[in-house]
Amino acid sequence: MPIKIPATLPAYSVLKREGVSVMDEDAAARQDIRPLRIGLLNLMPKKIQTENQFARLIGATPLQIDLNLIRMSDHTSRNTAADHMESFYRPFCDVRDEKFDGLIITGAPIEHLEFDDVDYWDELTEVMDWTQTNVHSTLGVCWGGMALINHFHGVKKHMLDAKAFGCFRHQNLDPTSPFLQGFSDDCVIPTSRWTEIRQSEIDASDGLRTLVGSEDVGPCVIEDPKNRGLYIFSHFEYDNGTLKQEYDRDVAEGVPINIPSNYYPDDDPSLAPTNRWRSHAHLFYGNWINTIYQTTSFDLDKIGV
Repeated sequence: MPIKIPATLPAYSVLKREGVSVMDEDAAARQDIRPLRIGLLNLMPKKIQTENQFARLIGATPLQIDLNLIRMSDHTSRNTAADHMESFYRPFCDVRDEKFDGLIITGAPIEHLEFDDVDYWDELTEVMDWTQTNVHSTLGVCWGGMALINHFHGVKKHMLDAKAFGCFRHQNLDPTSPFLQGFSDDCVIPTSRWTEIRQSEIDASDGLRTLVGSEDVGPCVIEDPKNRGLYIFSHFEYDNGTLKQEYDRDVAEGVPINIPSNYYPDDDPSLAPTNRWRSHAHLFYGNWINTIYQTTSFDLDKIGV
């Protein structure tokens, strides 16, 4: 089954060229099926790139997905055209009364700020509380995951001495988890962050379970059954060239940055990077969607009840 997105959304033509099954509103309406409603609260500055990345992964499952793009109500994006935001995004205040099978809260390049200093933090805490009554399963990515685990469990983010930047090997710590079905004993995941969540604080918090972790960059995938949450602190969704874009940007701006670890062949930035995480990325997001499908209510109104 395909992912349902507007035919005018840039991701539609991108995914169609890549062979991902997509359909527009009219075609979806002709199918006698309830699609899974997945919200994407997109906090990243490059909105279109992020839409493509997540739509590619959640659109590759056998289930019909109704993707809804959401933004913070009072925060204006400075990096995406206003007409794109107006055409495809709805502010949280407009979806507050709706129910969703799943919600993805993306990362944001604001790690250096304390949570309370983020200009939309008050509304984001409202969103996080809202997930407990209106969302069946919430997936927080990088800063989004750190915000969720801090809000629900008080687990802090800690600044690193050097940026965790590159493709790091992670261990499968719970092979029986439905979220890791089909996973190898270890896998490579792109990572790009200045902060970390510490395993000792996860262990001290009741109910959290680490599913994937790395000796190099710490815990990565955390399950929070009580709050129906999954938090991932690295970036399965990244394209082949996303880390390269970040590296080239910092070099061009004169920002001190290390060559991303284990990313370029022979650590040579003149060579094209090789994607070594794509299969596990599809497994992870496919497992998340499948778990939602198996556990959500057919009646959307019963979600959160």
